[in-house]
Amino acid sequence: MQIGRMLRHMVTPSWVLGRVFTPTVMEAITAAVKDSEVRHRGEIRFAVEAALDLDELLRGVDARARAVEVFSRLRVWDTEENTGVLIYVQWIDRRVEIVADRGIARQVPQAEWDRVCRHMEAAFRERRFGDGAVDAVRAVGDLLAGLFPAGGENPNELPDRPVLLT
Repeated sequence: MQIGRMLRHMVTPSWVLGRVFTPTVMEAITAAVKDSEVRHRGEIRFAVEAALDLDELLRGVDARARAVEVFSRLRVWDTEENTGVLIYVQWIDRRVEIVADRGIARQVPQAEWDRVCRHMEAAFRERRFGDGAVDAVRAVGDLLAGLFPAGGENPNELPDRPVLLT
């Protein structure tokens, strides 16, 4: 276990997310999700978490494992065609993970999701938080539009607004 990582998680308050993911940034992400979902049958959720709990840190939970938990908790899997996608940001560790439901995971190689994640992390390192998040949503939308183009009926099954996990 890394003591430095544990300390960063324990001393960082959840309100720090509001300084980066301002109402303007949250609205830009929401708009990007809405615009994207018009072009495909997928459902995109965007979640940001400041820090992990002590028990998660002691269990060695990494960003990927936590993203899978959040995918379940937010019920991203609960779509008619199994086409939910979660973009998860673990703020303290500066990690981004994308978890796709089985309907999509069979068709999109993990390397494609990883490419989007690393691009977003690079934007965050440059302090381009809103742009990085919106670009990631658009990139996920582009992948989904190619595989799951919008058809006649395209209901919005999951909330478009990003969630800040505290």
